[in-house]
Amino acid sequence: MLTDLPFTFASLRQAYRDGTSPRDVIGEVYRRIAAVGDGGIFIDLLDEAEVREAASALDPADRERLPLWGIPFAIKDNIDAAGRPTTAACPAYSYDADEDAFAVAELRGAGALLVGKTNLDQFATGLVGIRSPYPPPLNAVDPEIVPGGSSSGTAVAVAHGLVAFSLGTDTAGSGRVPAALNNIVGLKPTCGALSASGVVPACRTLDTISIFALTVDDAYDAFRVAAAFDSADAYSQAVPAPPLTELPPAFRVGTPSAESREFFGDAAQAASFEVALGQIEDLGGEIVEIDFDPLYRVANLLYSGSWVAERYTVIEDLLKSDPDAIHPVTRAIISKAESFSAADAFRDGYRLADLKREVAPILSAVDMLCVPTIPTFYSVADLEADPVGPNTRLGTYTNFVNLLDLCGIAVPTSKRGDGRPGSVTLLAPAGADGRVAALAAALHGRAGVTLGATGWALPDPGSRPALALTDEIAIAVVGAHMSGLPLNDQLLDLGGRFLGTAHTAPEYRLHALADGIRPGLVRAEDGASIALEIWALPEAAFGAFMKGIAPPLGIGTIALEGGETVNGFLCEAHGLEGARDITDHGGWRAWLATKED
Repeated sequence: MLTDLPFTFASLRQAYRDGTSPRDVIGEVYRRIAAVGDGGIFIDLLDEAEVREAASALDPADRERLPLWGIPFAIKDNIDAAGRPTTAACPAYSYDADEDAFAVAELRGAGALLVGKTNLDQFATGLVGIRSPYPPPLNAVDPEIVPGGSSSGTAVAVAHGLVAFSLGTDTAGSGRVPAALNNIVGLKPTCGALSASGVVPACRTLDTISIFALTVDDAYDAFRVAAAFDSADAYSQAVPAPPLTELPPAFRVGTPSAESREFFGDAAQAASFEVALGQIEDLGGEIVEIDFDPLYRVANLLYSGSWVAERYTVIEDLLKSDPDAIHPVTRAIISKAESFSAADAFRDGYRLADLKREVAPILSAVDMLCVPTIPTFYSVADLEADPVGPNTRLGTYTNFVNLLDLCGIAVPTSKRGDGRPGSVTLLAPAGADGRVAALAAALHGRAGVTLGATGWALPDPGSRPALALTDEIAIAVVGAHMSGLPLNDQLLDLGGRFLGTAHTAPEYRLHALADGIRPGLVRAEDGASIALEIWALPEAAFGAFMKGIAPPLGIGTIALEGGETVNGFLCEAHGLEGARDITDHGGWRAWLATKED
């Protein structure tokens, strides 16, 4: 029955293979929305008939080709959807979007079905989720607790299983704090990996779209689809989005030292964090305690410094013409920008540069950081009594992240002793989104918790290839260096580790060279997908390995079928003289098998 169908990607894909139609899934989406009955989740819920029509338009022949075929999702209402109003939770600011935001267009192009636009802290200013002129959504796990913000509705919609994933935004923690408070995953990508075209900015230099989902695999799958370069966004950049992998056998994780941890008296939260660190150690992680004082000083810059002036640029005209249209707490925060000068902005920039230099050795000494996503919990009543203090404290472990250009992912961990959800955030330098997601997936698998507020069990993620360490280089091999073949010992003797199998993008041709013992891989317009293996080689051994590579072979950049790239063996064109094209065999092993027959 659809009423029992978990809205995870794996469950939905299997349901479609079993004959369920996307129209029926959309019907179940709207049944669940009505059953939850929380009018604060959506600001703009699309008409069910409209979404059913979009579902009917999906071509069944594309089901295996489009990675998000029939997957329902929602977006925060500071992100554009064509033909719909964008309010940023401020009716006086509202405008009708002419086109989808770039990321939304990428997701829809992959087959995802947009259901609606969700509530938020006005102008994405807040971590609590209740600074909105609309009724705030209720926390899906415990309605007494704040839902978290600013991406409140997007997180709550996923936690209730109304949609399979959602888009939020994250400047100071808005894509992580609501995840922790609602027992779901919150992926904050490397800044620039997801285009900000069609997004109402908070701090344009620091913003990123974020992704909420019930599992790490689902959040990361959506991230890989949406991560595309957008020339129209000056802050967009091409960021690697390799397939999600298994953990390496050993890795180093930095964490706040016992003296620099802050839980504001919440002993249950402190104990929960210790449990999570123990689980990381069980997974092969070495815990490295770090004095977090420099990172806290970075965090303090975000709202005490002149970055608040970036928020001011977004609403300056409205603030002057109709100040009462802006939520009073939001207005008070952003109006502080009027007291800053250009000199203040430069001074804060210099201060941040000094702190980045101070933090750099800390980050370089570990593979990633692990922090509590939130230091403690706050109720709606707490925020009614003090609208600012609890919000500030919720950002203890989030406010420094975008200023330092880190990527991160918040992931549920084992329940606290009092039954409230546990959560940690894993952080790493820009571009290492796959690294932190790998540990997040492993941690979630050990948490022993159900998904969001649904009661659904965490699905088996299946097998994944392993992950290269930060001091290793991943190398794709297509011939005699593959496992069990004559030159494989060259990798093993230099400390190489097998990571897994893969295929090239369908744009290569494979040739058996004239020497009879090596293949030559070349890029070609009429190419195909070629099987290969990926190995990890210590950086220190890479030079020695290169010395053993004889012409016409060399190491270049190979595009894989998922869109990512890897270093690997390529052949110079002149080396194909006397070679035999064996592309139709799909790989070197298959070619060798024909010779043995």
